[in-house]
Amino acid sequence: MTRPVLLFDVGNTNLKICLADHERLGRVYSLPSTSQETADSLGLRVAEICAREGTAENGVQAWVLSSVVPPLSGLLRKACKRFFGCPSLFVPEDIPLPLENLYARPQEVGADRLLGSFAARRLYNDHTLIVVDFGTATTFDCVQGNAFLGGLICPGVLSSVTALGTQTAKLPRISLELDSGDLDIGTSTRQSLNHGVLFGFAALLEGLTSRLKKRLADPAARVVATGGFAPQLAAITDCINDLAPDLLMQGLAAAYYQHQPNPREKL
Repeated sequence: MTRPVLLFDVGNTNLKICLADHERLGRVYSLPSTSQETADSLGLRVAEICAREGTAENGVQAWVLSSVVPPLSGLLRKACKRFFGCPSLFVPEDIPLPLENLYARPQEVGADRLLGSFAARRLYNDHTLIVVDFGTATTFDCVQGNAFLGGLICPGVLSSVTALGTQTAKLPRISLELDSGDLDIGTSTRQSLNHGVLFGFAALLEGLTSRLKKRLADPAARVVATGGFAPQLAAITDCINDLAPDLLMQGLAAAYYQHQPNPREKL
């Protein structure tokens, strides 16, 4: 039996965890990223997930992580050592990605952006890819051939709504769900917000991908979308070619097993 690895996508809003082997991804668990965590609390949470999935702590090959939250990175290394006793490998620090990074200062690129670009490159053969990640921020990353060119960083859907709510005490909570795929003129504050936010981000998506295709001189560039709000936006715009909800997890697994000399390690 192949020993699984634990994959971690450590973002500013959520910490996503998934067991995987060289053939498939398991269920993805999402926990809030908070400043109140300790190495012990993280280790216990991860151990509980493994127990739920029927995997012993000593049965895990390695933790494979992508993180944009340095304080959590250190805590996760400690938790891995204390509770699991296996290597904790960060992408791209410990596992380099075979993707040419053309950023002016390569070290400034978030690990999640590089990882998403790498994963999309492995999944799709198109010469030009535009990878859109609807996370805490909305990022547009451009890949041509085997090169990460850079991209754009915009406000995130949820962070925009949260910022709006903190400045306007009377605005109601909204669901960011639509009753239909058509734009309506809001006849209530709730409907006005829902349609304004979602169709506003759809227009942002359409406008920026169109401009990026012109800038990249490739009108056939494939647009790959991931992140929490990608499905809602894909339902109201046709500029997304592919939804890849587990794109970063796929990238982590691919990076690890590509890096290993023998991915079919046996117990």
